[in-house]
This record gives sequence, structure tokens and C-alpha cells, in this order.
Amino acid sequence: MAKKSAIEKNNRRRKLAARYAGKREELKAISADESLSDQERFSARMQLAELPRNSAPSRIRNRCEVTGRPRAYYRKLKMSRIALRELGNGGMIPGLVKSSW
Repeated sequence: MAKKSAIEKNNRRRKLAARYAGKREELKAISADESLSDQERFSARMQLAELPRNSAPSRIRNRCEVTGRPRAYYRKLKMSRIALRELGNGGMIPGLVKSSW
């Protein structure tokens, strides 16, 4: 099980990213628009830099919803390989069969 503080920190980052997503998108569009003047584009870049760092989507870490483990994460199932194995062996995931040969 991951530390509760790490899980909560990641949840705060998700909320911040959702809150600032619209503003971040607008500023990025302005800064990428070639038809605007350099001063306007630079101003948009400066406003983008003033946004909280944790509001950037790239700072969000994919974590297992069962254990909070940050590595070996399956996006489709939203859990780590270890949690998948434990739940699969317990018969908690429908359609998952343990292979043996």
C-alpha cells in the first residue's frame, strides 16, 4: 500500500489540473497562434508560467485504485499488476482465468 500522503497529493494534482484545464488550453492556443504579435504570444507564455505547477497534466501520476502503487499500472483496468493478480486469483475479476501449462 502506498503512503496516504502520496495518494492525496496525486488527487490534489488531479483536481488542480481539472480546474485550470480551460485556462491552460486558451493560453497555449494564444501562444501557438502565429498571426498574433510576439508581444501577445510572450504575454500568454508568461501567464502560463504563473499558473500553479501542479495544475499541469504531466505532473499527474497514474496510480492503482486498489493499492495506490505507482508502477506496473494497467490503464485499461486502473490497477497494478500485483492487485490484478490478487483479485484474479480470488475470482473477483470476471472473465480472468489464471493460465497454467
